[in-house]
Amino acid sequence: MMPKSNGGRAKNPPPSSAKPRTLPRVKSPIASTPLTKDPAPSTHKPTASLETKTRPHPKEPTAKQTGTSPKSTRHPAPKTRPDKRSEGPEKRACRALATDSPSGPVKKGGAGFKKVTSGNKDLLGVLESLKISKQSRSKATDKVNDVIDSIVKHVKTSSEYFQDIAKLPTGSYYENVKISEPDEFDIMLTIPVHRVQLEQFDSGGAFYSVSFKRNPRSPLEHFLLKDGTLSAHNMLFEFRKHVKEATKSQKDVQVERKRKGCPAVTLQVKEISVDIVLGLEVHSMSWPPMTKDGFNIVDWLGTKVKKDFKLKPFYLVPKYVGKGWDEKEGIYARDVWRISFSHIEKAILRNHGSTKTCCESGGSKCCRKQCLKLLKHLLNELKKKHPKELSKFFSYQAKTVLLHGCVKRPKDSQWELAHLDDCFQQLLDDFIKHLKTGSLPHFFVPTYNLLESCSDSKKQEFLINCIDSERNNMFPIFK
Repeated sequence: MMPKSNGGRAKNPPPSSAKPRTLPRVKSPIASTPLTKDPAPSTHKPTASLETKTRPHPKEPTAKQTGTSPKSTRHPAPKTRPDKRSEGPEKRACRALATDSPSGPVKKGGAGFKKVTSGNKDLLGVLESLKISKQSRSKATDKVNDVIDSIVKHVKTSSEYFQDIAKLPTGSYYENVKISEPDEFDIMLTIPVHRVQLEQFDSGGAFYSVSFKRNPRSPLEHFLLKDGTLSAHNMLFEFRKHVKEATKSQKDVQVERKRKGCPAVTLQVKEISVDIVLGLEVHSMSWPPMTKDGFNIVDWLGTKVKKDFKLKPFYLVPKYVGKGWDEKEGIYARDVWRISFSHIEKAILRNHGSTKTCCESGGSKCCRKQCLKLLKHLLNELKKKHPKELSKFFSYQAKTVLLHGCVKRPKDSQWELAHLDDCFQQLLDDFIKHLKTGSLPHFFVPTYNLLESCSDSKKQEFLINCIDSERNNMFPIFK
């Protein structure tokens, strides 16, 4: 016996041998056919359910209809998972973006859905290609650590001057902003010093001569000049000698020739370049006066964080500008030290959010580091293309631009990963403004201009034009 239809609607059609009746058209979730009036008024109240017992028009089968039974429309087709192995880097990155919203995974059309723009897709694809594999990272780290540990052990036992030396990893690799390959490492080997007197050597406040207060009773007095100045040149020379001795018997380790004005002893460990920098760890009641107006992170990271950082020591590295024989009040440039806050920069980049959960598991995702990686990548690629014109521009300048940008835009919501394209464009605007004015203040010492080494306005204008050209043409250099 045939079942009755709902609310006086037409019964099921006769067998295929008879001519089918024309049924009233019903709007389904698949078909877009408009509704027509039911020829027989029904007392049945309309329902919001997407399921319907009424068969669709025979001439217009639905996409879900399998042909086995009219009831097959009651259950949607089983969902199939995409094969992740066939996805390209852009799709994987975009899928990750969809699950990285502050409210967790979101569905298309939902209240929390954030549209991924084509610009975001392109940049996420670039970032995916710049990722360093865990295997490569682990292999390179183990190799570098073995070399550095052996050097520290040798220096401690063979030198009477550097027995208190300690390892301080710094630089982009340890800040988690290294791109492409783990082929460059920066390691600072530090020596603690107490009760030192600093005298500013330059007008910007980044370079200092160092002397001890009263009787130092320190092994480092061996490097004091006649006027009591601690010679950066002499200490670096002695340190370099011990590094050479420590690496003589090490296979696949070569000490590179000294570069003029460079504070590092550079090693080539197979395909990896390692810069070992000698540093004085200065324990003082306060940072130098020239840092007073810098490091403005209160609105970004908070007063307590700034106070805690200011209680930490700062570092001095044997670096000078200009010619080593440039003299000021009897002190030569090669004997002065440059101030360094690389340990603070590393701590900031590793904990960069105005909220404690930024970029942590379960927290919101920002794009600060992603923007820095893209800016560094752009600058590196442009330098490869124009090495002569852009030789005076460095990744440290890019990092400083980001730090200033975070101060101007301190909230995590201003760096949402979903707005990567806009945030990167804003960071490029920041960089271009600094280039146009020829001024990029050091983040900690605002009186020191990081573009001073490239004071040529023509070269700054050249870099601006290169960046504008890339932006206007959708960054062909990334492809």
